[in-house]
Amino acid sequence: MRVGVDIGGTFTDLVLEEDGRLHVHKLLSTPNDPSQAMLTGLQQLLGDDLAALQRLAHGSTVATNAILQRRGARFALITTQGFRDLLYLGRQNRPQLYALQPQLPPPLLPRERCFEIPERLDHKGQVIAPLDERALDATLDQLEREGLEAIAVCFLFSYVNPQHERRVRDRLLERGIVEPWQVVLSSDVLPEFREYERASTVALEAFVRPVMNRYIERLEAHLPTNTELRVMRSDGGVSRAASVREQAIHTALSGPAAGVIGAYHIAQLAGYERIITLDMGGTSTDVSLCDGEVTIRPQAEIDGLPLRVRTLDIETIGAGGGSIARLDAGGALRVGPESAGADPGPIIYGHGGLQPTVSDANALLGRLGSGHFLDGALELDLEAARERFAALAEQLGTDIAGAARGILAVANANIDRALRHVSVARGHDPRDFTLVAFGGAGPLHACAVAERLELPRVLVSSAPGVLCALGLIVADVLLDYNQSVLHFGGPERAQQLATLLTELRERAATALADERLDAPPQFRAFLDARYQGQAHELLIPYTDEVEEAFHAAHMRAYGHELRDRAVEVVNLRLQAIGAVEKPLLPYEEPDESASPTPFDSPCDATGTTIENYAREDLRPGARIEGPALVSQLDCTSYVAAGWAARVDGYHNLILEQQP
Repeated sequence: MRVGVDIGGTFTDLVLEEDGRLHVHKLLSTPNDPSQAMLTGLQQLLGDDLAALQRLAHGSTVATNAILQRRGARFALITTQGFRDLLYLGRQNRPQLYALQPQLPPPLLPRERCFEIPERLDHKGQVIAPLDERALDATLDQLEREGLEAIAVCFLFSYVNPQHERRVRDRLLERGIVEPWQVVLSSDVLPEFREYERASTVALEAFVRPVMNRYIERLEAHLPTNTELRVMRSDGGVSRAASVREQAIHTALSGPAAGVIGAYHIAQLAGYERIITLDMGGTSTDVSLCDGEVTIRPQAEIDGLPLRVRTLDIETIGAGGGSIARLDAGGALRVGPESAGADPGPIIYGHGGLQPTVSDANALLGRLGSGHFLDGALELDLEAARERFAALAEQLGTDIAGAARGILAVANANIDRALRHVSVARGHDPRDFTLVAFGGAGPLHACAVAERLELPRVLVSSAPGVLCALGLIVADVLLDYNQSVLHFGGPERAQQLATLLTELRERAATALADERLDAPPQFRAFLDARYQGQAHELLIPYTDEVEEAFHAAHMRAYGHELRDRAVEVVNLRLQAIGAVEKPLLPYEEPDESASPTPFDSPCDATGTTIENYAREDLRPGARIEGPALVSQLDCTSYVAAGWAARVDGYHNLILEQQP
C-alpha cells in the first residue's frame, strides 16, 4: 500500500495505490501546520488501517516557505579571510537594469554572523596558507555564545581539496558546539567552482536544514514505524527522509515537480511524448515543457538568491483559483499574484472571503457546479459572490457576468505568457505539443489557453485534481553527485574522468543500498562543458568524444559552433536512479457506441445551456461536445463551445477543437 500526498496552498491531495487501484482524497490545507491536513487526510483515507501503509511519498513546501518568509534557522558562515562579505557582494547583477534604486534581496544572515579564518588554497587545491588553528578556536569561542542551529563553512577552492573545511567540522564536533548534521560544508553540498553560487547554496542549506529536520521528526512521530517516508526533490525524484535531513535544499523547489512527473507518466501511457504541462491550483500556476523527457536546469533562483541544484525547468506565476482580482491605480483589472489561499479562501467557499477571485468568476459563469463541488462536501455560496462582484462590475462599467469574464481573460493572458516562455521563447512550436491540464483549476482554463497558442489537443487525466499526488507515487528515487574538473583536452582527461566517475558510482551505490528499491539501480553520467573563454556551460551526456558532443550541443542551443576553440570540461555529474514500481493503470478498449447522459443541464450567466456530466459515468469511447462540464471529486473540467471531448482507453479526456 502506497500513498502520495501533495500539500498545496489551498488543498491537500492524497492518492492511495493498492493492488493497482487508485483511491483519491482531497481536503483543505492547514497553512499554519501543513502536516496537520496530511495526517487528517491519511486518517480519513485509511481509517484504522494506517499500519498497513508501506510507503508514503510527500511533496513539501516547508523549505520553500522558510526561505520566502525568512523563517529559517539561526546560523553562521565561516569563510576564507578576506571573503566575509561574499554573500553581500554577490555578482553585482541588477535584476532591473534601469531601476534608479534597485532593491536586492537581503542575505540570509547578518554580517556579524559571518566569520573569516586565515587559510588559503590555490586553484589546484595546494595549500598556500595552512588553516590557522588558533584563529579557528577564537572564532568557535564566539560561535558558542551565539545559540546557533547550524554552521555553514565555505572556503575558497574547497571543491578541489576539502581538508580545511573538514578540519573545521572536526574541531566543532570535538568541542561539542553542534551535532554532526548541523555542520554544513560546501565541499559536501556543492563541490563546484563559482564561489558566490557555492556560498549562497551552502547558506540556503544551513538556513533550511534544521527547519526540515524538525518537520520530518514531527511527521515521523505520527507515522507507523514500518512506513517508509520519502520526500520529493526539486529534480523530480524522491529520496528517503534520512537523505533529505542532510540535503534539505534539494526540496526547496520541489512543490510543482511531482505534477510534471505525474503528467508525463500519464501522457506516455496515452501515447504522447511531447507535452506542455499546465498545473493550476488554488494559489499558483506551474507550466513545463517535456520534449521526449522532462527538462532539467542546473541552477535556479529562489527569492532572488542563486541556488545551484538540479531542478525541473518549471515556470511559476501567481495565477490560481484563489488569485484575487482588483483594479490598479490606473483603473486596469489585475488578477494575482495575491491569493485568498485556503483561509479564508474564495468568496464561494463561505469561510469569510471578501475579495473576488478566479474561482468565484468560474462559479458565477456556471463552470463550477454548486451541488457537486468536492463531491458535494462544500456548498458554494453564489449569492455572496454576486454581491461582491456587483461592486467590481460597477467599477468596470459592466454586469456581473462581464466582470467574471474579464477576470478569466486576464488570468488566461497571464498563463499564456508563462506557456510562451517555456515554448516559443525557447525555440519550440506549441502546435507540436499536447497540453496536459491538471490541478484543481487547470482543466477549467485549458481550452481557452490552448486556443491562444493553437495547441492541437488537451489531455485531462482520470484524476486531474490530484495528479501531483500520483506523481509522487510514480517518481523514481534520484540521487545526484557532482565534482568539478576544469580540464581542457589531452590524453590524460579521459583517464581522469573515468577515475572520478568510478568514485562517484561507488558513493552512489553505497547510498542507494539504504533505499528500498523496487529494481536494480541505474546510473547516468553527464558533463558540463564549454568553449575556452566562455562563462557558462552546456550539459552533455558523458562520452570520450567530448569535443564532438559539445559542438553538436552548442549548435542545437545557439545555432553555431566554434571548432577552432578548445573545449573545457567543467563538471562531472552522476545521476543514480532507483526505479520504483509504477501502478498498473487499467486499460479498457474504447467503445464508440458509449453514449453518456448528463445529470444536469443548467444555464450559465448568458443563458447558454451547459450539460453537466459525472466523470465516473464516462466510459472509454464516449464523446461529448461543448459547452459542457465534467464533474468529479477532485476537479471540474470545462469543455468550451467549439470543442469536443472523447474518453480514451485509460479514461483520460482528450479535448480537441472542432474544425
